[in-house]
Amino acid sequence: MQLERYADRLRTQLAAVADGGTEETRALAERMSTALEPAIRLALLELLAEAAGEVSRELAPGAVDVRLRGQDPELVVTRPAEPAEAPMAQRSSDPVAADDEAATFRTTLRLPERLKSRVEQAAATEGVSVNSWLVRAVAAALEPTRRPAPAQNGNRFTGWVR
Repeated sequence: MQLERYADRLRTQLAAVADGGTEETRALAERMSTALEPAIRLALLELLAEAAGEVSRELAPGAVDVRLRGQDPELVVTRPAEPAEAPMAQRSSDPVAADDEAATFRTTLRLPERLKSRVEQAAATEGVSVNSWLVRAVAAALEPTRRPAPAQNGNRFTGWVR
């Protein structure tokens, strides 16, 4: 990215303003444009750095950096690394987890404090997040082929056996 053309444009505009004045005004404008060039370049670099910072915050974990090559800045985009696909042994065999991520939605669920504590404890016991545990619980409740859990009645168990 060449900053020289932006500095030239400002120099030309300053000269155009001075053309309406005296010879002394034109000479002053010429001296000012020469003196202002480093400040203009620095201001443009600061603008680029601030813009790159704002874009980086939106791209996180990616980033945009401003690098100088000689006197000209260059924008460098760093994209986040693509996660490597897990080997077959590490993939989840859970059909709920294998569902299409694009088909998910966000909802708010209000639970009584006692029930919330029990859900958190059950999720921790299974080593999954509360969200994963709730998704599995809802899927299990809606699964038509799933059998109810055996109920204990004194010394007898009722339920299905496979």
